[in-house]
Amino acid sequence: MKFSGNGSVAVMGIVNVTPDSFSDGGQFLRPEAALDRGRTLLADGADLLDVGAESTRPGFQPVSAEEEWARLSPVVGTLAAEGAVVSVDTTKAFVARRSLEAGAAVINDVWGLQADPEMAFVVADSDAVAVMMHNRHEVDEALDLRADWRRFFDRSLELAERAGLDRSRMVLDPGVGFGKTQAQNVEAVARLGELKAEYGLSVLLGVSRKSMFGHFLGRATSERLAGTLATSLYGVEQGATILRVHDVREHVDALKMRHILKDVR
Repeated sequence: MKFSGNGSVAVMGIVNVTPDSFSDGGQFLRPEAALDRGRTLLADGADLLDVGAESTRPGFQPVSAEEEWARLSPVVGTLAAEGAVVSVDTTKAFVARRSLEAGAAVINDVWGLQADPEMAFVVADSDAVAVMMHNRHEVDEALDLRADWRRFFDRSLELAERAGLDRSRMVLDPGVGFGKTQAQNVEAVARLGELKAEYGLSVLLGVSRKSMFGHFLGRATSERLAGTLATSLYGVEQGATILRVHDVREHVDALKMRHILKDVR
């Protein structure tokens, strides 16, 4: 995978082919709009694109595997054929299989291969990378986050290894914004380095425009770029090697300047 001139961090641009995503729901539901969005993000410097067709925001409306793939199919194959590295954000093995057949290189599962018993096998039978995100059905204010990470990721890795997925194709995501209080979201970023050290795997961080910035900064969704950039760069210092973002150009610029400054030493 190429990088954006910033050393060792990949920028993953978000393409939501959904009517109800929290930040840009409905803007890229039409295939033509989604393709234009993907091409723009690539021109802005994205190393790969994360295409999703079912929102994962709180209170989202589930869709069938068939509907999810119907939204994805005209987008994934076209972008992959044009040379993009495509990730597909899905929890369904059927959708993952069809996406991989269409040229996807990454499956980004917000339930860490645990929602569909076939998912680990589908990814293992390909050359794709699996992103396994930490998630919870309910928020628990008394949660020991590190212990819960261990419980969850031990299970995800067990499923992946049983299916034959090599560790070189595994990426972890601390799950900021999923089943956590706002204080736990901050803790997930602050302790990201501990997660990376414990498992020795690459880590993806996705904080783009999330509600934590509304909570702590009082900013509307459209006003969260500064908070996102600061948090993303902090996450990189803790060991994140992939940043999942809406605002690709700004993240690429920030990472390039970080790399230039570090090179002066």
